[in-house]
Amino acid sequence: MPQTLPRRLLAQIGALIASIPMIPSLDAQPAGFNYDEAQVPAYTLPDPLRDLAGTPVASAATWQQHRRAEVLALFEENVYGRVPAGEVATRYELLEEDRQAFGGQATRQQVRVHFSRREQHLAMDILVYLPNATTDPAPIFLGLNFMGNHSVSEDPAILLNTNWMWGNTDKGVIDYRATPAARGVAQHRWPITTLLDRGYGLATIYVGDIDPDFDDGFQNGIHPLFYRDHQIQPKPDEWGTIGAWAWGLSRAVDYFETNPAIDATRVAVMGHSRLGKAALWAGATDERFALVISNESGCGGAALARRRFGETVQRITTHFPHWFNGNHPQFSEREADLPVDQHMLIALIAPRPVYIASAEGDQWSDPNGEFLSGRHAEPVYALFGHAGLGVDHQPALHHPVGDFIGYHIRAGRHDVMDYDWAQYLNFADRHFGRSP
Repeated sequence: MPQTLPRRLLAQIGALIASIPMIPSLDAQPAGFNYDEAQVPAYTLPDPLRDLAGTPVASAATWQQHRRAEVLALFEENVYGRVPAGEVATRYELLEEDRQAFGGQATRQQVRVHFSRREQHLAMDILVYLPNATTDPAPIFLGLNFMGNHSVSEDPAILLNTNWMWGNTDKGVIDYRATPAARGVAQHRWPITTLLDRGYGLATIYVGDIDPDFDDGFQNGIHPLFYRDHQIQPKPDEWGTIGAWAWGLSRAVDYFETNPAIDATRVAVMGHSRLGKAALWAGATDERFALVISNESGCGGAALARRRFGETVQRITTHFPHWFNGNHPQFSEREADLPVDQHMLIALIAPRPVYIASAEGDQWSDPNGEFLSGRHAEPVYALFGHAGLGVDHQPALHHPVGDFIGYHIRAGRHDVMDYDWAQYLNFADRHFGRSP
């Protein structure tokens, strides 16, 4: 994917890449952290329904017209950062289309979105599959992927991504570049034909097209396109990598609005792990997302920070300093001083439906803390007359609960499984008014 950067920066990036170790295992649950519910510290959550002046928020109108903006600004200031001012020129290029993909079940489109500003350029590729069984505009699931669009299916027509990605020889990534052996290595997370059978499209984007997932001081990806004269990195309250990924998801919706085969009013954004954090932030910042799904997003995603269970603010900002804004690390081991917690992130999605999923074998992501974020977002949904989870305590394994806030915990490890997708499809059917 073409990206134009000054030669000096390219040289710096090349040197940095050479020194980067393998990506930490997403299944790792390091020793030295709390995995005991009895050791969770006492905490008090900030009240989403009390504004900065201490005034109670008693109506949906007050939330939408006043309090929501306050909460959003607090997350921008203290967690994810704000998108800097400035417009980028955008152009869409249809790279490839096949109306007989998967034996005629789908139409495949590969669209390159070009971003240009101040003599700099970046491009991201959107892989789209749309069901051929209907002539109506299709509702669509949108998600970022970790290893390139080519990794979601063995379809040989998917363009092999040429951008940097984490080295993983077992997954066909050699010297930080994908090889043909990388095709389909993540297909178990993307049940494309199942989605098509249910009448949904799928769109996905490689995260590295938007911002590569390593800390180089924000010299790559989308950030430099927004720098002002003499600026070399975001200000402390400006976006990090999660903010950039969320921005890229919104730019995909911009494209959907130009494609008559896609129902841009019924876009479900879904993300797993760190990409679940990005999906939640995208859903909070862009109300065009009709439904939001967090799959084991953990710390900085759906899990309450104040619980200090599994991954903590200190650990995540040390190992992944580029994910958040420059202000967030100050809350290392000071979670109680955060003016927000993640239940307020869930609340920002109201009144739209949101689904939170956990895995029993993923204690690092704090499954109960993910559930509790949904539970404590319920008062905001109640302003709109919407029911939330409907239970006070985390449900048993494989027992989905909820109405406008959905939740399940399944057996197994940190991953996206067929069971997860079955719940997401049922949830989308119900809220999009569709029949299974």
